[in-house]
Amino acid sequence: MKIIDAVFAPGLTGFYFDDQEAIKKGAVHNGFWYEGEPKTPGFKRIRQKGESILVMLVLDNGEVACGDCAAVQYSGAGGRDPLFTAQEFMPFLEKEIRPKLIGQELKSFRKLAHYFDRELNFQGELLHTALRYGITQALLDAVAKAQRKLMAEVIAEEYQLPVIPEPVPIFVQTGDDLYTNADKAIIKRADVLPHALINNIEEKLGRQGEKLLSYLTWLKKRIVELAGDEYRPVIHIDVYGTIGLIFANDLTKIADYLSTLSLMAAPFRLRIEGPVDMGSLWGQIEALAKLREIIDQKGIPVEIVADEWCNTLEDIRLFVDHKAGHMVQIKTPDLGGINNTVEAVLYAKERGVGAYLGGTCNETDRSAQVSVHLALATRPDQMLAKPGMGLDEGLMIVYNEMQRAIALLKRRGGN
Repeated sequence: MKIIDAVFAPGLTGFYFDDQEAIKKGAVHNGFWYEGEPKTPGFKRIRQKGESILVMLVLDNGEVACGDCAAVQYSGAGGRDPLFTAQEFMPFLEKEIRPKLIGQELKSFRKLAHYFDRELNFQGELLHTALRYGITQALLDAVAKAQRKLMAEVIAEEYQLPVIPEPVPIFVQTGDDLYTNADKAIIKRADVLPHALINNIEEKLGRQGEKLLSYLTWLKKRIVELAGDEYRPVIHIDVYGTIGLIFANDLTKIADYLSTLSLMAAPFRLRIEGPVDMGSLWGQIEALAKLREIIDQKGIPVEIVADEWCNTLEDIRLFVDHKAGHMVQIKTPDLGGINNTVEAVLYAKERGVGAYLGGTCNETDRSAQVSVHLALATRPDQMLAKPGMGLDEGLMIVYNEMQRAIALLKRRGGN
């Protein structure tokens, strides 16, 4: 089976592009808007609408395979590719990429993904990560349709993985609505919660970390109040390097503060994502490796999760090899082709580092569905409910796609 045409359309995402640097430097909320001037190149405003490009591959049997090009909420930050807009990249896809897609044989996802993700370049540069992300999603769907298999089955077969028809834990994020959305997560018995978006010192963390400690105190009580003693979710909070800022990146003080948080969270398992942001790849690796060493030596029951500067497959391998964190977030759009997501999860698991198949609130329903199949095939420790910050919608999309796939895999015998 072959691709006979490629069609592209502009789309929206489940959230917005936000200028992380401006927010960290104190951008003030005005309703859902941020006041002030942007700091990150490419941004015209601190908050801009999230955009995607919808990729549709027409197959010679009349079926259409789909994938969505999308980029993370904090584009252009932490070493990532610059801001992604449909207006800029639609003409490029039509002129340069469409002819290269037409006529491709749908025999091997890995070979097709390798070409579009790692070989194809223009003026010595690979395609923008968002383009590689959406194109490879569509290619996986196309190969699955050609072989009459689920996308998870294609990945499992090509990477020689067992097909296990069991759910992967789902991590939900509250966004700025820390309390109402936490209630939603508890009511729906989310496996991992609440993310909490602790991206501002004054509003959310506190100059001594007191606001996060207060929120964690409330959250623990709320879980028991609404769900009783039998519900034991993992508590996972993303702090965007703000803990490092209030303690001047003193790792011993940071570890002591994390110890205080873990005592408050008990008996729940606690993960803290991005405790520091050192502003560079090697600075981040060295800091997280040392912080993990201190935590482990002191026996502090907290897991630190690498995020910022851990963007590409090569970055993830470096973080894993240096034990820079107990877990790495594999932020799917940042890695470009979804073949890299598969390899990143497997690399972390093989070396005993936690694998979090993440992403961003700024993705689409389609990219979330494809991510579910990657998770079912590779079995990370958790995956993100996405897109959006409303919690219900992202959880529904990921949970339902996972349940559909599991039911069909069980019908087929599970291996």
